[in-house]
Amino acid sequence: MSLQLREDFKYALLVPTSMGVRLTPVNGQPVHSSDMFQMHATSAETNVASISSYLGLPVKVLTTFVKGSPIAQFLKNNLASRHMDFEGPEVPQGGPWGYRHQFNIADSGYGSRGPRVHNDRAGEVGRTLNIADFDVERIFGQEGVQIVHISGLIAALSPETSTFCLELARAAKRHGTLVSFDQNYRATFWEGREAELRAVFTEIASLSDILIGNEEDYQLSLGIRGPEAGGQDINEQINGFKEMIGRVKEQFPGVSVFANTLREVVDVNSHLWGAILLAGDQWHVVKPRPITVLDRIGGGDGFVGGLLYGILRGWESEKWIQFAWATGAMATTVLTDYAQPADEEQVWSIWQGNARVQR
Repeated sequence: MSLQLREDFKYALLVPTSMGVRLTPVNGQPVHSSDMFQMHATSAETNVASISSYLGLPVKVLTTFVKGSPIAQFLKNNLASRHMDFEGPEVPQGGPWGYRHQFNIADSGYGSRGPRVHNDRAGEVGRTLNIADFDVERIFGQEGVQIVHISGLIAALSPETSTFCLELARAAKRHGTLVSFDQNYRATFWEGREAELRAVFTEIASLSDILIGNEEDYQLSLGIRGPEAGGQDINEQINGFKEMIGRVKEQFPGVSVFANTLREVVDVNSHLWGAILLAGDQWHVVKPRPITVLDRIGGGDGFVGGLLYGILRGWESEKWIQFAWATGAMATTVLTDYAQPADEEQVWSIWQGNARVQR
């Protein structure tokens, strides 16, 4: 199948996000016993967008920055290095106890020692994202966007960001932009706001063309009954997911594409990686295959990024899932949370299992 994309639009992909930095001990060490750390720019949404931006498609980021902050400058430099346009207000810090960019402190794990991630989001400037700070009629009506990708992480960050994401989805539909929504349910974000966020997520899903999520996302974000089939067998798991998606389609008939990854962890550095995709009435399944993992963070985002890239390129849906599987696997081989493909050929080599040296 193919989705209707407007070729006269300026941007292939637009993402709203809250940028932050990730601190990771070197050499796969635990946080509490380390005194040397690497710092990288991070956000789930720009992780997704990096696949398109590195492969030459025009990408735009909507975010907020702390005015005069060296971390904000670090983030701007990083986005520019990833070939991304960005815009957003400069928010005054408001003193030592005011706004800042989020910190993500992560032990990547090693072997039998699992990863541990500590999110330090107090005073996060991204929680102030407000639709009034952006000219959505210019962005969607004059510049034009082929796909806007919205994450449930941003939609649930604060009441302001919930409204922001909802208004972006509404504006996108008015102007012929496709809406991609990755639910990314987080219980800590939803605490005390369950009814409010269920309504927001349900409307965004109703406006979506592409819907991404696992069993927990659909059950807890949208109230969809979970899979009937269970067990450890991968075929039973896939059949159970297909049954559930059938119920999602009944509730959200406007959605054309459903996708999710399949992951089994052997140990920190050895995973079985697969994916499932429904495009129109066509199912595509990649049964889990072994991959070697340097750092798992960002693998799911890499998958979504490859999926959207395939859609933007107008490929057949079978190629969407193959490319997405490979960009997700690629993201787990680098220290940044985002993959940086050199070209499409590099990605297809991963899909084909060709790890031979290229000279």
